[in-house]
Amino acid sequence: MRATLPFRRLVLAASLLALPVLSQAATRIEVQAGRSYMDSHGANTGFVEAVFAPHAIGNTRLTWSPDVSAGWIDGRKLSQFRGMRYNTSPSVALLAAGARLRTTDESAWYHPVFFSFQVAGTNHTTQALSTHYQFVSTLGLQFDHVTVGVRHISNGSTHKPNRGETMAVVGLGFEI
Repeated sequence: MRATLPFRRLVLAASLLALPVLSQAATRIEVQAGRSYMDSHGANTGFVEAVFAPHAIGNTRLTWSPDVSAGWIDGRKLSQFRGMRYNTSPSVALLAAGARLRTTDESAWYHPVFFSFQVAGTNHTTQALSTHYQFVSTLGLQFDHVTVGVRHISNGSTHKPNRGETMAVVGLGFEI
């Protein structure tokens, strides 16, 4: 399903307004694409993510970085959900914010590993995402210019149905 023209204009306007802020504060921009699954039904997905400068967590070897993203998950035309309150046909856009955790030990084999947790808002509800608020968890590997990850989005069983979206994403990262 295609996005409506007013929604596209809103996303474009928000992106243009965010550019000056991102150019001053962001250290890494990632453009990600992948395949998302609800049960065994797949859909294409894409994200743009900004990961800001890291901050030490006390005296540990861990850092946290503010992490914001905008994403898109295509709809699915599944006849068994047609006509239900929560169907699968709408595409879902989401905006999320949270933190990305990594280690500071650059010589360690696990240095590329990261975990991020975000809270998201969506424009539509579906069988997979039945509320307008969601939790986003990502476990991945971050290299100089490539990111790979497994991401899960759901409402944490606060509302039924709670099928969630589970996806594999691959991204290109650019330092600003």
